Amino acid sequence: MNKILLAQTDTTVGFLSQSSQRLQEIKKRDLTKPFLKVYADFQTLRRDIRIPSIHKHRVRYSRKTTFIVKNQAFRYVDDSEHSSLIAKYGWLYSTSANESAKQYDEIYCQSVSDLIIEDYRGLSEKSASKIFRLTPKRLKQLR
Repeated sequence: MNKILLAQTDTTVGFLSQSSQRLQEIKKRDLTKPFLKVYADFQTLRRDIRIPSIHKHRVRYSRKTTFIVKNQAFRYVDDSEHSSLIAKYGWLYSTSANESAKQYDEIYCQSVSDLIIEDYRGLSEKSASKIFRLTPKRLKQLR
């Protein structure tokens, strides 16, 4: 899927796609900076990323939390609104809906999106997720 979706995520309004190249073009973002992957199915997540055993429970039950394992950022989403959208695709790259280092601009975001998904929550900026780096023996909070 190369479409760019504009939707309210579990944390803030965001762009979603399976094409990291399209997201980089829209955000005007550095090519070396990777995007986080969002999963709605824990089994799909475990097929893609090896989560250290001591952190599996934490990943499964954390809310509004991004994890990094070996420089791969991911989030498991289990809320009904956002996860139902992601489940249709298996996984999606996710990023905040703005140009890099700029504030959310509704007109710009709508102009670059292929599909705008708005539910009863509307589209609004909210707080970002917590970020933790996971290693086989440690947990380090980055944000």
